Amino acid sequence: MKLLHIACMATLLWLAGCASTGTPSSVPSPVLASPTSSPPGTTAQRPAIIPGGPLQPITAAEAASLGVARLAPPADLWERIRRGFAMPNLEGDLVRDREQWYASRPDYIQRMTERSSKYLFHIVEELERRGMPSELALLPFIESAFNPQAVSSAKAAGMWQFIPSTGKHFDLKQNVFRDDRRDVLASTRAALDYLQKLYGMFGDWQLALAAYNWGEGNVGRAIARNQRAGLGTGYADLNMPAETRLYVPKLQAVKNIVASPQSYRAELPLIENHPYFQSVLVTRDIDVALAARLADVKIEDFKALNPSAHRPVILAAGTPQILLPWDNAAVFQRNFEAYSQGQYASWTAWTAPATMSVSEAARRVGMSEGDLRSVNSIPPRMLIKTGSTLLVPRSVKTQDDVTEHVAENGQLNLAPEIITRRTVVKAGKRDTVASIAKRYRLSAASVAEWNDVKATSSFHAGQQVVVFLPVKLKTATARAPAKSPARYAKRGGKPTRVVKR
Repeated sequence: MKLLHIACMATLLWLAGCASTGTPSSVPSPVLASPTSSPPGTTAQRPAIIPGGPLQPITAAEAASLGVARLAPPADLWERIRRGFAMPNLEGDLVRDREQWYASRPDYIQRMTERSSKYLFHIVEELERRGMPSELALLPFIESAFNPQAVSSAKAAGMWQFIPSTGKHFDLKQNVFRDDRRDVLASTRAALDYLQKLYGMFGDWQLALAAYNWGEGNVGRAIARNQRAGLGTGYADLNMPAETRLYVPKLQAVKNIVASPQSYRAELPLIENHPYFQSVLVTRDIDVALAARLADVKIEDFKALNPSAHRPVILAAGTPQILLPWDNAAVFQRNFEAYSQGQYASWTAWTAPATMSVSEAARRVGMSEGDLRSVNSIPPRMLIKTGSTLLVPRSVKTQDDVTEHVAENGQLNLAPEIITRRTVVKAGKRDTVASIAKRYRLSAASVAEWNDVKATSSFHAGQQVVVFLPVKLKTATARAPAKSPARYAKRGGKPTRVVKR
């Protein structure tokens, strides 16, 4: 009986050591586990223990060294996040100040946490898969209040607040149809990649966070300055801008509130410890409104899960998957396959064959100028440059979806409209269309067209020649600017808007 009791206890201890408190996807794979090293920016994981023969009793010391996990799963996602806290705590007046700031704004906390409920599970899963501290799941509270549509004055976008250049460095596509800095999956992947890189550079999570906010070069130079001065090189030792100085205290304050909400009289909404959304393949271009209707999801909820689609259509070649609430994914697939009321998409892409005005482009694609400007976000007094991609109505006859090349690379390039004044100049001896054009930096074809002559024609001395010369909108006068051939021009005519060809 004694031997049987020991064997039973050994079995229970082995099972407990193998139990996971997370979801199945958070369990480290035996193939990925390494007994000697881990990727930069991760916490080391123990190798998986796979019995190779009969079970053997283990000692109490061996059980303690294996870090036996609790058998009870987390009650909710907040508890799961608390169990994964692994960063050293920051103390001080700045932390207490930020605690009071958040605690005195319960409505703000409620809005942030309710908004986060759509995204937190995915972020926590990714952090656990990489072996990173779960505090980092709270970073979007600091960056954007978990608003994937947030845009800063520095043009940082999305809930992880990537500026355009850093976004491109981490392969976040930014084109006329989508902005992956707002994409839930892509931006989370990029943010965690970046944080791991920074941790690998500095070996300290607080310094990594400072670099995420201030830039790795700035943090590196601040450390070097302190080293030369014989000063400390920790986060609290560096001379940093006020925003960066408050950055980690803000995160620590939110961490403290999540760790013990009752201490701050805060209420966290229940977030179940299971996925909020799942990915669904998109095989055809489809209007955003139609996709939401087929999924039986409110349009605002659809956009909250697919914030990178900032146009009224999703192009399958560029965005082959959409995110939907877990229970709505099957609804969408069933309704998508059964849909028989016409085209999935009422929009397509059109490439401008030449530089032209917005009114000319609207005429060519059969839209009003106002609608073309609105759907493509074209500001006033701008020209559409050659090769630009615009979103235009899709005709009933159009069967093909937008190609991958256009969906992945489409850009809208604009140039200021040229405001010109009709001006009459006198031709000199031996002046020709070509010489007049060269003098005023115009095309010979334009000069010939304005004067109803051939491009090879000559003018006689004193002949009046019509030219259209550019003027500044605010400072235009009949007198030409100094040091310009236009000083010979006569006054005449009102400013005329023309398209540069």
